[in-house]
Amino acid sequence: MLSQNTNDVNRDRAYADLRAKLPTWDEVADAPLPAIARAIRHGGLGPTKSVRLREILRTLRDRGIPLDERAFARMRSAALWDLLVGLKGVGPKTAACVLLFSLGRPYFPVDTHVHRVSRRLGLVPEDADAVRAQELIQEGAPPAEVYDLHMLLIRHGREVCLARRPLCSRCPVNDLCPRIGVVGAR
Repeated sequence: MLSQNTNDVNRDRAYADLRAKLPTWDEVADAPLPAIARAIRHGGLGPTKSVRLREILRTLRDRGIPLDERAFARMRSAALWDLLVGLKGVGPKTAACVLLFSLGRPYFPVDTHVHRVSRRLGLVPEDADAVRAQELIQEGAPPAEVYDLHMLLIRHGREVCLARRPLCSRCPVNDLCPRIGVVGAR
């Protein structure tokens, strides 16, 4: 959740500040909203994210799920996916990030870079929204390749296949790109 609408540096800083000020998830769940917002302010949108974060933690606890690192590890992936996307403020990208990065399970998050690159390369239909792109890539990617594919698509989107002015002349896959002929000047 802290990664929403911010960059990796600010996300990591917000997380480190949160854990320094409120070391356990139970402390976060019980903290006043202004304290949480101050702790995560470097990630941006502190007042909004603090409400969602505390609400999610309290909802999990109310359902009898302990707020520790082992709780999700014991759950089956499909059940955990359903639980996560059923929480207010948690969409498919956030749920997939939890499963992939925190638990090492082959779930494919689609951020703005992955969405753009996957459409441009024809991995998903041009009109696929991020949720549909996530579903399609999740279905098609070999589980052992999910992490690497995700990281490579993000890197490609950040460094080469830029939103406004893609660097097609430097693109290592431009011979495979169906958009090269369409866009021309790229």
